[in-house]
Amino acid sequence: MKIATYFLSTILTLSVSFSSQAASIYAGQAKAAAVCSQCHGIRLTSAEAPFPPLAGRNEEYLESALKQYRDKTRVSEIMNNIAGSLSDRDINNIASYYSRLKP
Repeated sequence: MKIATYFLSTILTLSVSFSSQAASIYAGQAKAAAVCSQCHGIRLTSAEAPFPPLAGRNEEYLESALKQYRDKTRVSEIMNNIAGSLSDRDINNIASYYSRLKP
């Protein structure tokens, strides 16, 4: 039941974000939960990986870093692959979401 609720919530969040030009922290939250949190966690580092937590980081920094990883001007095999699938809107939403979290 939790999976169905989460899936429905994610779909609704994503559909709402497509209708808005501004960053959607809800879409960012869904994308972060699906993509980023396995390594970076949400507020704390994931137990399985020694990567830094992103909560509370500067929004412009996060956007810039993700775009650099996506464009492969900043090199990390893992991040280049992950960020390569992100659109500008995804990056904006993720950066907006993580920057608003308290570390």
